[in-house]
Amino acid sequence: MAESTLEKLVIIGNGMAPGRMLEELFEKAPGRYQVTIFNAEPRVNYDRIMLSPVLSGEKDYEEIIIHGDGWYIKHGITLYKGHKIVAIDRVAKTVTSDHGVTESYDKLVIATGSVPFIIPVPGKDLQGVITYRDLDDVQAMLLAAQSREKAVVIGGGLLGLEAAAGLKSRGMEVTVLHVMPTLMERQLDPAAGYLLQKAVEERGINVLTKANTKRILGETRVEGIELEDGRIIPATLVVMAVGIRPNAGLAKDAGLAVNRGIVVDAGMLTSDGDIMALGECAEVGGMVYGLVAPLYEMARVAASHLAGDRKAAFVHSDTPTKLKVTGINLYSVGDFADGDGREEIVLRDATAGIYKRLVLKENRIIGSVLYGDTADGAWFNDLLKRGTDITEMRDTLIFGQAYQGGAPLDPTAAVAALPDDAEICGCNGVCKGKIVTTITSKGLTSLDEVRAHTKASASCGSCTGLVEQIMSITLGDSYNPAAVQPMCNCTELGHDDVRRLIKAKGLKTIPAVMQELEWKTSCGCAKCRPALNYYLVCDWPNEYADDYQSRFINERVHANIQKDGTYSVVPRMWGGVTNSEELRAIADVVDKFNVPLVKVTGGQRIDLLGIEKEDLPAVWADLGKAGFVSGQAYAKGLRTVKTCVGSQWCRFGTQDSTGLGIRIEKFMWGSWTPAKLKMAVSGCPRNCAEATCKDIGVICVDSGFEIHFAGAAGLDIKGTEVLGLVKTEDEALEHIVALTQMYREQARYLERIYKWAKRIGLDEIRRQIMDDAEKRKGFYDRFVFSQKFAQIDPWSERVSGKDKHEFRPMATVGFNQAAE
Repeated sequence: MAESTLEKLVIIGNGMAPGRMLEELFEKAPGRYQVTIFNAEPRVNYDRIMLSPVLSGEKDYEEIIIHGDGWYIKHGITLYKGHKIVAIDRVAKTVTSDHGVTESYDKLVIATGSVPFIIPVPGKDLQGVITYRDLDDVQAMLLAAQSREKAVVIGGGLLGLEAAAGLKSRGMEVTVLHVMPTLMERQLDPAAGYLLQKAVEERGINVLTKANTKRILGETRVEGIELEDGRIIPATLVVMAVGIRPNAGLAKDAGLAVNRGIVVDAGMLTSDGDIMALGECAEVGGMVYGLVAPLYEMARVAASHLAGDRKAAFVHSDTPTKLKVTGINLYSVGDFADGDGREEIVLRDATAGIYKRLVLKENRIIGSVLYGDTADGAWFNDLLKRGTDITEMRDTLIFGQAYQGGAPLDPTAAVAALPDDAEICGCNGVCKGKIVTTITSKGLTSLDEVRAHTKASASCGSCTGLVEQIMSITLGDSYNPAAVQPMCNCTELGHDDVRRLIKAKGLKTIPAVMQELEWKTSCGCAKCRPALNYYLVCDWPNEYADDYQSRFINERVHANIQKDGTYSVVPRMWGGVTNSEELRAIADVVDKFNVPLVKVTGGQRIDLLGIEKEDLPAVWADLGKAGFVSGQAYAKGLRTVKTCVGSQWCRFGTQDSTGLGIRIEKFMWGSWTPAKLKMAVSGCPRNCAEATCKDIGVICVDSGFEIHFAGAAGLDIKGTEVLGLVKTEDEALEHIVALTQMYREQARYLERIYKWAKRIGLDEIRRQIMDDAEKRKGFYDRFVFSQKFAQIDPWSERVSGKDKHEFRPMATVGFNQAAE
């Protein structure tokens, strides 16, 4: 279709709902529209469901991007980032952004989402009071969490609890305030709410129910919260997570029908026939929605109408609720309130921490609440949606689908019995039939392929087991869940095969790897190039030259990019120790370059935020004069070795933990690892340096040094495993270095040490490091050899002119304002 005949489709908003709508539209009517998107956020489309893992540190922003810049280019989409639409002219059929860009449309889609509700109490505008809705909010919380101080989360709903868990994992002392008697009262009954509160408190989070906020204390910044009953809760950060309301102001100003949200019909059309609305800003059938499944259904309907199918209609259905906090399994759907004519079936297992409740009316399920064991949630939901008469299975219903017929069935048989329209992935609204059809029509054989083509299990991942069972049913014996997953679409080889072949074939450049291993693309992609670069750096430290272009931006410029395009600089402070000369040098840099924010990090370092890219070499030069080297806070490498004061100062210290931490950090800095590596040394079992949640940690005891590894404090929260006990500092250093080198040589790129350890086995690691002295010595020697080429300060190199083009200011290009 010629460009002149394309209809102009303008979309206000770039969230998950319009993103899904465009995916559907490009399938149904490719080439019909010239698409322009205005996004108030200065970035591409990302998965908001995964903000909690970003907050907890389990994922980076890059890992939750749904549509990268290349997707927009591929589909010919014009995306205005950081452009907020301020006016819709329905007569002229144009929209205008706050930057003065005006665009005409044939069809307009409003997807402005929602805005968080702010409790109207005194102090709500103080610094340190934030909401939790988008990536900017997460970045603000991450900055605040570096203080390791006290946070209060107002709201015990889904978002509030996820925010609390994330902040706790970042080292803050967290209190949740909830005005109702039990948590998540809109999704859970009191019994499940009690179990949830108990589980949250077991994670070290304080929970206060029936807590009504009177005011937020402080003069310019938050200092605490005063409750109506007079209690005062100290805090340096307050997160409001008390609900949302549709962002319908723009539509109202344009004269569209607005109630709670933008009023639309079942086809997502507003009161103007050329304007549609979808997502959290839309009101359909008198209801507004905040969960992703109904938003994706809106997207499907809107795409169908834009493609010319006027029959598609939005139909309300109850959406299950799940909590994305590791280790807490809950599921609720439907109406579980008490009422006339209702019965209930309840199962409690206090020992196992299981609670199940089904609410029945006229022998049909109208609501279910599951805690602890949620495997049958999809089945109960399907019975609810179908209005199935459960009379014949009433006696065994509460035990789940596998027990129908009196004896437990193979779980796969239970999944096979689900109808095609049974919802499998609640996050993305994917039914069983779509998964089966896509597998067979596209010849899919791996979980990653199914995720890519259907979105099933691609968000929170809680339905992964169900998806794999469907794959097993559909593919039969040809499905092997343990089969090798390719590194990316550029190759059929997995990470382990690539690593093995690099060594076996003596491949020492990225072009050589791609040629000899028959890469499908000419230059690779953003997934495989950084991985190959790491593998070559690790395997050939004295021969391979680090490929600058195969690193992400932070590693290219040796600083962390911030949301406004400036950078943060973290100088290395050995073991968290500094002195007056270093502090004066930092203060001079702050004054000289007008650094807007200086933060003490949770890793016992000082972070200088808001530095312009072109100023980085000069900042590094001044810091270098005081002896600083890069803290590599941006790197897939050794970040920090956190320490306590140990036996030198502490009454309880058994060993010189500070000295050992400094020794480890000076020995190991500069080394690249598959993923970031954080360490700590505590001087006694009181563990003030928090060594038992680090990648590698040391607990000093009277008899020597207890080495720990494979801890996690992100989405997965787990204590470390004990590697073993050694008697001397020299032995401790040798074992830690050998363990690190084993991880460097055997892990897959971006695989954290605790995931690597789980994959290859804790006993195998102990055997090679603790029991096999010859193998341990080999790992140690290879690490020492690699450090000859790794311990070169990248800041000093750039001060001397290396990669100087990277730090030149970007040219300013002016554009004429579009005509009205």
